[in-house]
Amino acid sequence: MRLSPDEIILWQYGFVKLNGTIVFTWGLMLVLAVGSKLITRNLSTELRRSRWQNLLEIVITGIQKQIEDVGLPHPQKYLGFLGTLFLFLALASLCTVIPGYEPPTGSLSTTAALALCVLVAVPLFGIKEQGLGGYLKSYAEPTVIMLPFNVISELSRTLALAIRLFGNMMSGTMILAILLTITPFIFPIAMRALGLLTGMVQAYIFSILAAVYIAAATRPQGEARTDANAKA
Repeated sequence: MRLSPDEIILWQYGFVKLNGTIVFTWGLMLVLAVGSKLITRNLSTELRRSRWQNLLEIVITGIQKQIEDVGLPHPQKYLGFLGTLFLFLALASLCTVIPGYEPPTGSLSTTAALALCVLVAVPLFGIKEQGLGGYLKSYAEPTVIMLPFNVISELSRTLALAIRLFGNMMSGTMILAILLTITPFIFPIAMRALGLLTGMVQAYIFSILAAVYIAAATRPQGEARTDANAKA
């Protein structure tokens, strides 16, 4: 059993390789793009709606509620990024029931790319809400001495996001591989179901952490200090 889709080499020409991570990642993006197009092509505002539209509204409403609970006052602004992030990770886990499929989140390159997306999105949303000067000023809060430490914090939490997601996804795969060598018929089925649950939990945690980082970047520093003093 392969522990990472990087080990699946589908095509190679010299040092150029097309591995399972690339194929499965682009396959998931294609499914999300085509699926969203098909589901949203006949949206209705009438009382009678299709099952797909009802499911879509339930998912969107749930994601918006979670974003709002994190502290972002206008969740529709961040729904595109955070919703896509959650759906990609959730679909990557749900597709493990397909024979021959390996989730791309089992590769460190994929989790690192997702973490880099969060790293880029956080300052973009922060600058959009506070302006360039206001956002950059937050790095020198409460004193300019904290500037290098705040920068290091931005980079370290990005690394932590990538390693956390990779480690949690790989741990289930490794346990399943060990159990396959011991009891090849009983435990793998239960572990596969547990893997689906773990994948959904990780998709939720990763998306919530991204929302928390964006909330911290878009919230005015003065308001944050006022709330902190009030709670104290």
